[in-house]
Amino acid sequence: MQFRQQALSKAQSAEDIDLPVRYARPQGWLALAVTLVVMAAAAVWSVTGTVSSTLAAPGILSHGQGSYVLQSPVAGQVTAVLAKEGGTLRAGAPLLKIRTPRGSSVVRSLAAGRLTTLVVSIGSVLTTGADVASIERVRHSGDPLTATLYVPAGRAASVPVGAPVDLGVQSVPSQTYGSLRGHVRAVGRTARSRQQIGSQLGSEQLGEEFSRHGPPVAVLVRLDRSAATRSGYRWSSPEGPPFTPDSMTLATGTVHLADRHPIEWLLP
Repeated sequence: MQFRQQALSKAQSAEDIDLPVRYARPQGWLALAVTLVVMAAAAVWSVTGTVSSTLAAPGILSHGQGSYVLQSPVAGQVTAVLAKEGGTLRAGAPLLKIRTPRGSSVVRSLAAGRLTTLVVSIGSVLTTGADVASIERVRHSGDPLTATLYVPAGRAASVPVGAPVDLGVQSVPSQTYGSLRGHVRAVGRTARSRQQIGSQLGSEQLGEEFSRHGPPVAVLVRLDRSAATRSGYRWSSPEGPPFTPDSMTLATGTVHLADRHPIEWLLP
């Protein structure tokens, strides 16, 4: 009641009519101005700005022709190893000499390629059909390397052909030489099983590794060439490593997906 009387007395006072009315303090106007500027900038960015996204996936460097597993046609003991890992073999080249009850036998390559893995040594005892080596098919010694990434099936549709890719190569220190550069050349249409990957790469272990989270889709990456580096490929560093990475080297790829607007407008 007392408050009401005081309010009425002030309202009836003629001296208060000429006093200016303060709607807001200077601090309030400053806060309002800042808020309006931020909102305007956000509105402009939502229309003209873009958001970059990436997709990481494991992969491997190879010559793109696949590999095969060489098996022993006979049972016996290895008495000589006639080839070295990393070396190239012609079709029908001798690889192992095996002593059998009927005499010596030679294991030969089925197709020309590069010996990537040799799983036996002198003294090893083999049974018929035992795995002895993995050989990568190579048409020509100068064939360029490619990279194959194994992308989760649910994300493969978002990978566009031509997208730039950065590859961290297992045998190359990224802190010193950076990453290998390339672009997506092709995206597989169907997911691959563990058996299919193992058969393609000539390694059941790699098949299990790349399909650990389910059957993936293979994404082929063409490596960018460069005459300014000793490896012959383009790296994020100016010169790259002083050597060319070997085929069948593991890598991790980062695919740079297409930029998109933060707000998608729906038009009628």
